[in-house]
Amino acid sequence: MALAGLLDVNGAAETEGELLIDGDHPRAARDRTGIVFQDPESQITMARAGDDVAFGLENQCLPSDAIWPRVEAALQAVGFPYPRDRPTDALSGGEQQRLVIAGVLALRPGLLLLDEPTANLDPDGAAQVRDVLRSVLERLGLTMILVEHRVAEAVPLVDRVVVLEAGGGIIADGSPSDVFVAHGDALAEAGVWVPGRRLPAPPDRVRAPSDTLLLAEQVSYRYPGATTPALARTDLQVRASEAVAITGPNGSGKSTLALLLAGLLRPAHGAVMAGEALAPGRGHDPIWRWSASDLARRIGTVFQDPEHQFLTGSVLDELLIGPLQAGLDRGSATSRASELLDRLHLTHLAEASPFTLSGGEKRRLSVATALVQAPSVLVLDEPTFGQDRRTAIELLTLLAALRDSGKAICFATHDHEFAQALADRTLRLSVPLGSAT
Repeated sequence: MALAGLLDVNGAAETEGELLIDGDHPRAARDRTGIVFQDPESQITMARAGDDVAFGLENQCLPSDAIWPRVEAALQAVGFPYPRDRPTDALSGGEQQRLVIAGVLALRPGLLLLDEPTANLDPDGAAQVRDVLRSVLERLGLTMILVEHRVAEAVPLVDRVVVLEAGGGIIADGSPSDVFVAHGDALAEAGVWVPGRRLPAPPDRVRAPSDTLLLAEQVSYRYPGATTPALARTDLQVRASEAVAITGPNGSGKSTLALLLAGLLRPAHGAVMAGEALAPGRGHDPIWRWSASDLARRIGTVFQDPEHQFLTGSVLDELLIGPLQAGLDRGSATSRASELLDRLHLTHLAEASPFTLSGGEKRRLSVATALVQAPSVLVLDEPTFGQDRRTAIELLTLLAALRDSGKAICFATHDHEFAQALADRTLRLSVPLGSAT
């Protein structure tokens, strides 16, 4: 963000040192830099692909006869498979990211900045984006700076690895082989996803899956205005003391199924019902009919976008809302919140605004807000998104302990390693027929 000239260093922020691009302040060098964010949707502004790539050039006031050849060249450079009039809302996540990269390349930057550009993508989409970057770097000779947690797949793209220390400073700087061989143990301990080091297995489970807590029968959903379903008809049983992983490519309906299981969407077809073990006397009730308080007591939800569930001005207050609304006294609520803050390495941010946290910190806070009310079912959408190795291990240990205490864990994920470590069963979804792929 700082290299792209996007940080306000003249306000209340504290800064130290000097940052220069070709000898200039980053704001003066903006015409020589291009940045690609984690979420491609945050960068797409136009309804048609060609117009989106042209947007930056138009803002530079280039004449039309100069714009469109550059748009075509940029789309070809990233292997965009559609004509310029392709609707941007019909693109998969990987195609959206390729389009964003094309929009940046059309500006002809000398420095390409990428902030976890494949974090939101399924493995196939992520591989496509890495192939695009490899081709672009070879052909155009750009300088690239890539921010990345999951470094194993990114290593072939880079010549140099710089490991930053929390709070400032550099832990290591050198070639990938030198850095990971010389510092591998220390980096893994600090939370870096060192290539070749897998997640540890959670403790052996202490009880077998038992009572049905949620039952989804032939559920499907179509969003308003859509011509194709977001989720094909699906059956799923979620039991106590069980962890279920939901996997599949972008566009297969993982997030939609998670929202249905959480009672936050009304199925277009079929039903998600409670088991008697989840709500005695209300077994087979469609859970979308429940009140918000009933849902919150029984089913904890972690959204794909953490900011969608933040309501207050501080991290601690965010964790106190649920327990206080449920009638817990403030002392007990604070004790429960403090324990979660400690376990998820957020104690030092207790007074910070949730909206100022990093992506990984926001994800851990959203998990904590779901856990603080001790629900019987926990539904999570991409729980390891943006996490370093240390906090992913902490989440794995925490969720495994909840599962073994009798809770049901259901999580949608692209992280196959995490799914293999935690899940007792895996439900793999396919893209519904007729949907964009």
